[in-house]
Amino acid sequence: MKKIALLLASSVLSVSAFAHEYKAGDIRVVHPFSVPTLPGKDVGAAYIGLENKGEADVLLAASTARAERVELHTMSMEGDVMKMRQINELEVKAGETIKMKPGMGYHLMMFGLKQPLKAGDKFPLKLQFKKSGAVEVSVMVQEREVGAKAAEGHFH
Repeated sequence: MKKIALLLASSVLSVSAFAHEYKAGDIRVVHPFSVPTLPGKDVGAAYIGLENKGEADVLLAASTARAERVELHTMSMEGDVMKMRQINELEVKAGETIKMKPGMGYHLMMFGLKQPLKAGDKFPLKLQFKKSGAVEVSVMVQEREVGAKAAEGHFH
């Protein structure tokens, strides 16, 4: 009986840990998260899922009191070299889903972190969309996946 209760409790906790989402107009912001910062670094990254259930919209900016500034970035491979670039905005087309994750693709780069990001921390992040306006989300700092690249640490 104890095993069943423990299993049930852990499944409820794991679902609730990953089930946080927010709404801005027709945009659904799903599972905002970050990973712990690397020792001695004052930069980090945040990742979000964006699901657009309506007309095209544009993510214009992000900000948090936890960092001096937040930039929209994309990362890609050019030959054997990984390149990270700042972008001015991120279009979220009608019906499109964008899933930010460590390693490749889009992410929100945080510069001048006021304190290290530690597993278990939460912090507010404000997203500004062109049509849908602003929405504040809570970013959960979770452990890096085993074997995941600490990509943000290689470039700053």
